[in-house]
Amino acid sequence: MNNRLSLDDVERILADVKPEQSFWVNNGPIVRNLQEMADTLAYMKEETFRHHVNEQKNDISNWIRDVLKDHELANSIMDIKSKEKILKKIRERIYFLDSMQEKIRHIGQ
Repeated sequence: MNNRLSLDDVERILADVKPEQSFWVNNGPIVRNLQEMADTLAYMKEETFRHHVNEQKNDISNWIRDVLKDHELANSIMDIKSKEKILKKIRERIYFLDSMQEKIRHIGQ
């Protein structure tokens, strides 16, 4: 994972997006940040997941790339078609970013 992220990068990726940039789950909740995406994926029905991630598209990867500007995570899940594998990658990224945030803040003190 990229260790060259600034605190601003990390905070932007983890923060709530503007309402108009939210991810609108088909027949489901509105997702405003990466943690909400993980929480939503954990309980998302397979049919809903397939609406967003299939052979033609990956709406989740696109949203992470275009809105959160986390190209590393977006690229790592772009070709994954398994809800469980995407969820695992997102949770790992959240853990990594939380750790980076703590490390950067600690160094700044």
